[in-house]
Amino acid sequence: MNKPLLAVLGALAIAGTGTAPAVAAGTAPAPAVQAVTFAGTVSLSNCSGSVIRFPSSEENDPALVMSNGHCLETGFPDPGEVVVNQASSRSFGLLSSSGARLGTLRANKIAYATMTDTDVALYQLTTTYAQIKSSYGINALTLNDTRPAAGTAITVVSGYWKRTYSCNIDGFAYRLKEGAWTWKDSVRYTSACQTIGGTSGSPVIDNATGKVVAVNNTGNEDGERCTDNNPCEVDANGNVTVREGINYGQQTYQIPACFGLDNKLDLSRSGCTLPKP
Repeated sequence: MNKPLLAVLGALAIAGTGTAPAVAAGTAPAPAVQAVTFAGTVSLSNCSGSVIRFPSSEENDPALVMSNGHCLETGFPDPGEVVVNQASSRSFGLLSSSGARLGTLRANKIAYATMTDTDVALYQLTTTYAQIKSSYGINALTLNDTRPAAGTAITVVSGYWKRTYSCNIDGFAYRLKEGAWTWKDSVRYTSACQTIGGTSGSPVIDNATGKVVAVNNTGNEDGERCTDNNPCEVDANGNVTVREGINYGQQTYQIPACFGLDNKLDLSRSGCTLPKP
């Protein structure tokens, strides 16, 4: 995993806020691409995250924060474990577009979390989207409900480090195995996204749409094969590939189908493929 923050990062020079990716000038006019900023991202005690909404979410719905399952305050979920509607009072630092801390948001429960098939945690907040907008002028980031494509230009936005990482989707890992955990159809980044500990849970944003297409979660640090902090790719035939220095995220397009009216989790909804308890 791009672990919850470790002491080894103390030597890292945090050069102020991250820089929004530059948009290359085209030879012909094109639809304006919104620069990716820190607006809507959050810092956790040990990880990164973001305030997210679904395409069908309404302004008066309770807002949600997305991070990794391995960032839970209760520790890593076991393989096969799914956490649903568990009480939580975790706090999150809400960031402005420049990365300044605007205020504190608080959860009342973990709506959903797992490290099986994917690595995601979704916290329900005590505030609605409308209240966050009124208090802080911040809109939630929208989860795209369609699968991203290889080659998509993306930015990983870390609220913990107030730093961004820009690259492209290099491709997808049929299975990504790390220690005891296995994830399906993971996003592989090109080498430019050198994410580090503390970036776990960062939203992975499609630069062209501004929508979230994945949640950052891991990378192969030492070239080891399928061990903790050294995930390996396993194809449909069982062939194993190790890519030292390459980082990964877990797709999020499948999440909206599992939430209904008022942002309520409903794992029995048609089209919901998230693991169930």
